[in-house]
Amino acid sequence: MLKKIRIILAAIMFIGVTLLFVGIGHEWWGWMAKIQFLPSLLAMNVAVVAALCVLTLVFGRIYCSVICPMGIWQDIVNKISSLRKGKKRRFSFSPEKKWLRNGILAAYIICLIAGIQAVIALLAPYSAWGRIVGSIFHPHGVIVPVIAGVTCLVVTVLAWLGGRTYCNTICPVGTTLSWIARFSIFRPMIDESKCKGCHGCEKMCKASCIDSDNRKIDYSRCVTCGDCLENCKFGAIKYGNAYAKASEKPAENVDKGKRAFMAGAIIAGASAIEAKAQTKVDGGFADVLPKKNPERSERLVPPGSKSVKSFYDHCTACQLCVSACPNGVLRPSTDLSHLMQPQMGYENGFCRPECSECSQVCPAGAIVSITPEEKTAIHIGRATVNYDLCVVNTDGVSCGNCSRHCPAGAIRMVPKDANDPRSPKIPTVIEDRCIGCGECEFLCPARPLSAIHVDGLSTHIND
Repeated sequence: MLKKIRIILAAIMFIGVTLLFVGIGHEWWGWMAKIQFLPSLLAMNVAVVAALCVLTLVFGRIYCSVICPMGIWQDIVNKISSLRKGKKRRFSFSPEKKWLRNGILAAYIICLIAGIQAVIALLAPYSAWGRIVGSIFHPHGVIVPVIAGVTCLVVTVLAWLGGRTYCNTICPVGTTLSWIARFSIFRPMIDESKCKGCHGCEKMCKASCIDSDNRKIDYSRCVTCGDCLENCKFGAIKYGNAYAKASEKPAENVDKGKRAFMAGAIIAGASAIEAKAQTKVDGGFADVLPKKNPERSERLVPPGSKSVKSFYDHCTACQLCVSACPNGVLRPSTDLSHLMQPQMGYENGFCRPECSECSQVCPAGAIVSITPEEKTAIHIGRATVNYDLCVVNTDGVSCGNCSRHCPAGAIRMVPKDANDPRSPKIPTVIEDRCIGCGECEFLCPARPLSAIHVDGLSTHIND
């Protein structure tokens, strides 16, 4: 029964998180992103991080087998691999490689403190899964899909050959939770009086954490999958309270209570995190000739980011905001300094004032939740005019497209010749009004570079 509950909950989580990255159902599944470990940690969401730690202390590493999409993917691959002839009972106990696990975790923490985001994004399991799914359904460029493909290949091969090798050796989240799981209250336990030493449980353990010869289980690597409970034909493995006396709490009752509590805790925790409604955006534009992204004096980051530094310090490069953006403004960066993290550009669309999708789905605090009304008061950049590219000067025609479409009224058309009111009019920017939405840049008819472009503000300004 324990295994069935785990599989049902894991299936719901896996499908929901995957649909999030496809861009479907943010209003239903958004809470699933917000209970992932690393994004919650970066967002300083103390309640979620504490809840996950308590969950691990009580039930062991069920986070890795029920909540983490990369962990669930390894289970799927392992299941398919076990269907091969003679490969169902294919594992054996292997000692914990502490030097490797802790070494990778130490390096990861150093990168986290130093702000080396490329390494953080590369190893974060939730973010890695986001890039894999995003590269399939929303491919951008070549570099990020290649990185996602290599990551998927490595994790899949390791799972195919060795079960939970990636989860229990490389993954920094798995290693972090392993320190807590060593002291978990409810855990699978071997009854030495019933154990026949057949090695059946050991051969079915994809975490390679059951030492049948010594009747021991390495709880730091156990992901509470329930395989050993189901496959022990002698009933020598029970799931129960490791700190309770046998006479006080029979194993069968503990098992039933545990299952009920586990299901209730996860469902209650899920329902406690409200999913925000998806802002619907209608309308559109006719196809336009391709544009180039101009050189900007400062990067653009989405409204709700507070500042460029805050955005990149918190972003895990999960690509969820990229998949949620309905306007094609966000895409993965290929710059080494911010590799795989999102960047903004207005070649394919602009940041519509009525849209706040990215702020509703970001689980890491890189983009805080804002309403469309709040967004209209946030200045993320300033428009700048390059008169050498303006069609008024290059083609000798009247335009005014940027002024007509500016939602903030920040662009005025003034005579090109100040002494001749009848001379062709060119745009000028009222900087205090410009919010940096990029509508002027996107709709400018000049090609391949717009005559007006937006430079980002290092720190956003709220009116």
